[in-house]
Amino acid sequence: MRKDLSLSMKEPADSGMEKPKRAPTIRAATAADIDLVHTRLMEVIETSPHYSDLFKQYESARLGKSYLANLIAVDPFHVMVCLSGEETAGFMITGPELGTLWLYWSYIFPEKRRASLAMACFRDMIKHWDNGRFHKISTYIRPGNDAVAIVKRFKFNHTCTLEKHIFGEDYMLYELPLNKVTTDYDFGVNVGRLGRIKRRFGALFGS
Repeated sequence: MRKDLSLSMKEPADSGMEKPKRAPTIRAATAADIDLVHTRLMEVIETSPHYSDLFKQYESARLGKSYLANLIAVDPFHVMVCLSGEETAGFMITGPELGTLWLYWSYIFPEKRRASLAMACFRDMIKHWDNGRFHKISTYIRPGNDAVAIVKRFKFNHTCTLEKHIFGEDYMLYELPLNKVTTDYDFGVNVGRLGRIKRRFGALFGS
């Protein structure tokens, strides 16, 4: 790894110089992002070596553009765009359920892929959602998926391995405890229905 020479030079304690702000690695998605995110989401589902053809068919049908739009309507950060400079480099898709935040898909585009970028985006995703709304972040990972290394780096716990859990395949459940302080719950609200309501409300009142 190249050493940043600017970091090897100590500034006087009273120099008054401000540290440069780190460029953002994530932002909330907008309606303008849906086409690109959906296209690349279908790409990672189709090309992933970890899932059966049946799962790929199911997941591709489930995660349509309207589903993404509804997630954005519930909270734009549920479709989180990963950034390399000002360019879209990937995404992370989440959804709320009964006090748990589920991480559905995380993908850095192959042409933008760097280990440092993946780690930075993951770190900032956790930081954003550690906001008192959820008890934990949970995600399923198939055995053999390199994503295990990332979640372990961020102290996710391997809660259990669920055997023959989805279409007869095993899934590992990883979870990261958070500190929920709000008293409200979503009660398993149907994201599609809630999203449609919020989108209509926004269209009527210009929000």
